[in-house]
Amino acid sequence: MLKLSGLITVLTTIGIIWVLFSESFSFFKEVSLVEFLTDDQWTPLFANKRFGIMPLISGTLLTTVIALSVALPLGLTIAVYLSEYAPNKVRDVLKPLLEILAAVPTVVYGFFALMVVTPFLKTIFPNISGFNALSAGIVMGIMIIPFVSSLSEDALRAVPKSLREASYGLGATRLQTAFKVMVPAASSGIVVSVILAFSRAIGETMIVAIAAGQQPRLTFDPFVPIETITAYIVQVSLGDVPHGSLEYKTIFAAGMTLFVFTFILNNLSFWIRKKFREEYE
Repeated sequence: MLKLSGLITVLTTIGIIWVLFSESFSFFKEVSLVEFLTDDQWTPLFANKRFGIMPLISGTLLTTVIALSVALPLGLTIAVYLSEYAPNKVRDVLKPLLEILAAVPTVVYGFFALMVVTPFLKTIFPNISGFNALSAGIVMGIMIIPFVSSLSEDALRAVPKSLREASYGLGATRLQTAFKVMVPAASSGIVVSVILAFSRAIGETMIVAIAAGQQPRLTFDPFVPIETITAYIVQVSLGDVPHGSLEYKTIFAAGMTLFVFTFILNNLSFWIRKKFREEYE
């Protein structure tokens, strides 16, 4: 039964990769790979069809970077507080409440970004568009805070107590111990939490589909509408594009791009985690 369970997982992964590769191969028979990777226009649903994936990649990276800019400092600070400062009773209550953020449906986050965060940002930046990358990125950051805080807190609590006691014995304060001893010692786990949060943000769909707009453009301006890879896949999948057409096959090419990007990211996280463990063991 254990072997069967593992085999089902492997076969499912192989099936997903096969579908993406086979459909993408059919797409690239008609569209040049060089054009796909270098063109700065993505208009496969327009009369003048152009198939440059760069606008979708820039929109995806823009919202993800904004999300990490929100989640990383807040999540790491929360993790340090829960690990080093909070009493046990406070930790037992606060940590489950924090993880509820991960259970909120993403469509709710999307409407929150559109109806609450965007109007608030308009009071600060009057020129910001009604659909923009900034509000979507901020709300995505709020959504992935539990990924950073929970895993980072687990990594901090896994650090041997002897390191903490040695730091106190040398006269270090609690703050110095937390950020100069505990965080570096738990860096491999913290890096893993950041990579997981990055992967979660880069694959987010509903928040960006609702709040960021559906205008693919090669820009890093957070105040204008953009479109991400996942939002485009939703747009085509739910639209009137005929199955089997070149326009429909673009979702597999976009999905393959996202898969390759995530694959590289996961391997990078594995290498970083291994490197940190070698340094601190």
